[in-house]
Amino acid sequence: MTDLPPAPDLELRLVRYFIAVAEQRHFGRAAEVLHITQPSLSRQVRRLEDQLGARLLDRTPQGTRLTEAGEVFLPRAKALLRSTAQAAAETRAAAEPSRLTVGYMANLFVTPAVQEVRRRHPDADVHVVHLAYDDVRAALIDRRVDAVVARLPFSTDQLEVTVLYDEPRVLLVPLNHRLAGKESVTLDDIADEPLPQTPGADPAWTAFWRIDPRPDGRPAPGGPVVRALEDKFEFVADGQAVAIAAGLRRGQTVRPDITSIPLHGVEPSHVALATRAGEHNRLLSAFRKAAHALLKAPDDSDQHPYESA
Repeated sequence: MTDLPPAPDLELRLVRYFIAVAEQRHFGRAAEVLHITQPSLSRQVRRLEDQLGARLLDRTPQGTRLTEAGEVFLPRAKALLRSTAQAAAETRAAAEPSRLTVGYMANLFVTPAVQEVRRRHPDADVHVVHLAYDDVRAALIDRRVDAVVARLPFSTDQLEVTVLYDEPRVLLVPLNHRLAGKESVTLDDIADEPLPQTPGADPAWTAFWRIDPRPDGRPAPGGPVVRALEDKFEFVADGQAVAIAAGLRRGQTVRPDITSIPLHGVEPSHVALATRAGEHNRLLSAFRKAAHALLKAPDDSDQHPYESA
């Protein structure tokens, strides 16, 4: 690979002076706008030309015009100043942010970490927003939220993701199901049981919550198509399907006609903290620290119902 020549050390002040002359098409008028003398402005532009190794401006009887090199440099000079201003603004915002928005998935609880951030930074405006299971990455990339606590899997491209804790997965069945009341079940017990299907969902999410394919390579049985959480519960209660969930202990219910059974021999659900990759500021750092310290898997006595999607 050929080594590139060293870039010139451009002074942004000189770049700004050049832009003023290029826009005014006259050294005298540009000097007035910049509140400096015309001879000083001429010297500064010559310094910039020396740094670049190219003449940027030609004086004419009618004023000043851009050379071909100047025509090339002008839009880049403007972009350079815009980029510098944006970098400065984002850096100031990162150093002293005043607002933090935390997203969370259904029945995951971020309150202890949010309260800790508010305690440590009483000047901060900290908000929480509920997110659908398929909106985690988009909410972060679109900057609708700054951090998310959610269940994996979700797309982690351009994100920084760390697992906070694990939750065992359980099987949801109606009260009159042949498996209801068992201490635990395995995939062999539900080899032929239909599981709800969610068209358009992330394939990784669907595969995880349907355990599809099964460890032996067989596809998971099909099942009724659902588009909302309550539809899934209805199909389970009606005996048309069973469902896999997390965040429930044995026998805990999401509604009176459904019970849960520990599902053994499968990977647990992973509850994770996600932020935009490479983004760091005082509020994000405070929330990360609080989340890792305070957001834990609930004890059996405090677990809350949760359905996978």
